[in-house]
Amino acid sequence: MADALLTVENLAVEFQRNRDRIYAVNGVSFSIAPGEALGIVGESGSGKSVTLLSVLGLIAENGRITSGSAVFQGRDLLKLRRRELEEIRGRDIGMIFQNPMTSLNPVMRVGDQIMEVMLTHHVASPKEAYRRTIELLEEMGIPEPEVRFRNYPHEFSGGMRQRIMIAIAIACNPQLLIADEPTTALDVTVQMQILSLLRDLRQTKGMAVALITHDFGVAANFCDRLIVMYAGSVVEVASRAEFIRRPMHPYTLALKESIIEVGHRHREVRAIPGMAPVLTSPPNFCAFADRCPFAIDRCRNERPQLRSFGNGHGVACHRAEEVLELVH
Repeated sequence: MADALLTVENLAVEFQRNRDRIYAVNGVSFSIAPGEALGIVGESGSGKSVTLLSVLGLIAENGRITSGSAVFQGRDLLKLRRRELEEIRGRDIGMIFQNPMTSLNPVMRVGDQIMEVMLTHHVASPKEAYRRTIELLEEMGIPEPEVRFRNYPHEFSGGMRQRIMIAIAIACNPQLLIADEPTTALDVTVQMQILSLLRDLRQTKGMAVALITHDFGVAANFCDRLIVMYAGSVVEVASRAEFIRRPMHPYTLALKESIIEVGHRHREVRAIPGMAPVLTSPPNFCAFADRCPFAIDRCRNERPQLRSFGNGHGVACHRAEEVLELVH
């Protein structure tokens, strides 16, 4: 995508675990346009979070990027020095982590934590940062912001802590916001409030959002375009409309059948059988084959490549045409 805000090409990440080498991300490519909401969907262990954390230089010490590029505004993030990357991280790219209770500093007032990111990146004076923090707390729907500024994380509910995390992530008005499972462990009502807040922020500030989630329904309701990942690879990519109209990868179909949808009271909810594989060697086969009802010998011996089916719809499945015909 020529006008993309972020373009990731052929990203590969591996981890050393005892004597094993784990191939966590295997040749992932995607792009995010300015102002776009992109959903990255898959089960735990599919490589969703590792992909984006790698781009930001935040993977664990036992991990390393073995190939690829991540070009943000003309600069390859994977080639930047640590200091250069730190200047972009938090200022131009904001991040909401999964668990706000472990991401927030428990012995630091929440207002100071919001101010800190602005002061670190020199985008405001202390007086301006304080004023902006009060505005952010109000914007996040936190009552009595001047009072709550002085509170500690444990004095807030889970939903309010997540709002504080969002305030930290957008304090410097980033162009891209990465939200890693922002509604995990929150009840359904609070989930909807957080997603509604993110939608409003995206519209008012014009920032792009990359939403990492295991919940296909959340992604389909929030995002313009979706990527489905499995075992460290992209298996399907399409617009929201295409995913709703004609999902073509067996894993995508299985994800859709494993969630409860409004208005489908009599439809059976089906769990995906088996477990995702732990890849201790580079995949030269379809990693979903052992769990797939459509699998044939070719799937177990040849890795499918992402093929175009028009309208920006790509599918990595040897039997995509047959699956489409059988299911639809």
